[in-house]
Amino acid sequence: MIISFALIISQVWLELRMPDYMSEITKLVQTKGALMSDILTQGGYMLLCALGSLVSAILVGYLVSNVAASFSMKTRKVLFDKVENLSMQEVKDFSTSSLITRTTNDITQIQMFIAMGLQMLIKSPITAVWAVNKILNKNFNWSMITAAGVVILLLTVFILMIIVMPRFKIVQKLIDKLNGVTRENLNGIRVVRAFNAEEYQENKFEEVNNKLTKTQLFNQKAFAVLSPIMYLVMYFLTLAIYFVGSGLIDEALMADKIPLFGDMVVFSSYAMQVIASFLMLAMIFMMLPRANVSAKRVNEVLDKQISIKEGKNDGSKVKEKGTIVFKNVSFKYPDAEECILENISFEVKQGETVAFIGSTGSGKSTLINLIPRFYDVTEGEILIDGINVKDYKLESLYNKLGYVSQKAILFDGTVKSNVMYGDNGKKKSDLDIKEAIKVAQAEEFVLKMDDKYDSHIAQGGTNVSGGQKQRLSIARAIARDPEIYIFDDSFSALDYKTDSILRKELKKYTKDSTILIVAQRIGTIMNADKIIVLNEGKCVGIGTHKELLKNCDVYKEIALSQLAKEELENE
Repeated sequence: MIISFALIISQVWLELRMPDYMSEITKLVQTKGALMSDILTQGGYMLLCALGSLVSAILVGYLVSNVAASFSMKTRKVLFDKVENLSMQEVKDFSTSSLITRTTNDITQIQMFIAMGLQMLIKSPITAVWAVNKILNKNFNWSMITAAGVVILLLTVFILMIIVMPRFKIVQKLIDKLNGVTRENLNGIRVVRAFNAEEYQENKFEEVNNKLTKTQLFNQKAFAVLSPIMYLVMYFLTLAIYFVGSGLIDEALMADKIPLFGDMVVFSSYAMQVIASFLMLAMIFMMLPRANVSAKRVNEVLDKQISIKEGKNDGSKVKEKGTIVFKNVSFKYPDAEECILENISFEVKQGETVAFIGSTGSGKSTLINLIPRFYDVTEGEILIDGINVKDYKLESLYNKLGYVSQKAILFDGTVKSNVMYGDNGKKKSDLDIKEAIKVAQAEEFVLKMDDKYDSHIAQGGTNVSGGQKQRLSIARAIARDPEIYIFDDSFSALDYKTDSILRKELKKYTKDSTILIVAQRIGTIMNADKIIVLNEGKCVGIGTHKELLKNCDVYKEIALSQLAKEELENE
């Protein structure tokens, strides 16, 4: 940028030298006895100035484009890293579509401003000040005409800024909405087609698209006024200078006519430079509002306070392994009035399988999502291996966990890359990966695929079934070989036979690990060492399947809704 600044100053100096040589040529042409060599010498100097200005402009363009591209790359990386560290609640505050727009469109707007606007932002004020200094005290009438032209331009730009600036905020929000509708449509394309809702989705998209188009058209029409006004001012300014100048030359003495004519040519050239510099400023003002809005939106994310603060404990000095303790845990979402979970307490020992069951909305998934700190508890504390989860470094905490989400998530790649995802692939051999796939009961369908373990998996796992996605997600957790497994309703898409075999194999493979299972099916959890029953965010029962059938009405009601009384007694 420092080099660019120096080159821009030299470019301006060279451009502003040319009218001086033009003035000399004008005087020489009208002077008797002037030599052609003198005229050619002055013309040569003009050409050198033009060439020097051109070379400076090319170098500045290259350097500033480099700066803009580097800035964009670094900002996008910083923004992406920040989003990665946001909690689930903070991501919801911005919305996914908005975060995508901010990482792409908004940063592009800033990059365009830096690449184009920065040159003009430096060049135009220097040109204006230098050119004004050159014509100062040349002629009062000409100066007043130039000042009037500048005032008209500034007034036009100021009015446009007032009208257009607020609408650029609307534009970026509408782009967020457009992204949101497009993303929703693509994610739910099967449902859209199944319900013949193409027209409904088209109308939804059209509504947002029309609003965006109308707003953009208004902005462009408003800015379209600027160009004709600019050229009108430039042409009328030139005309006015020559009109006034012709009168001054007519009234001047013969000896003063040639110098006065030369001054008029020079003044006209410098006046054009002044207007051109304000024209460049006007172009900046066309770009600045949108870049300003985009910069504020990017800063909103960068300045967002991360609520999940990591501790300093790396877990290297823990005395326990695979233990979990909930002490009077309560939780409510930041924007909610009532607690989702209230006064939950229980202990899990190493190697135990603990299941959570309850009606829909009872807080099962919320409860286990507190362990990896997707949210932080409102009251109470959660201990893993005797240490509060808030005291762990996040990396150390996550290394203890093998997490399978409620909605199976697969990434664009292969079967192997999905199972080896993240840190899984660093220390695992192909045999470990194959073993994990085998335990997860995924080997059956993986071996039938064209490229077996190297078969392609589409983004979101759209080319495999729901049950297959779940099994590959489970294989990913198994491959990690963690202290604690968390299965958030991860067996729901499996048939009873596969579910049963998978859990038996998992128990053998993970006998020293602690397993937490959220499930809706009694068959999935009835053999757990401990079952925790939740109802409306409260713990209403803890025990084995048989104990809860005797002591917990809520559990018994759930069990009877799924299995006949005779089946339960036989079990």
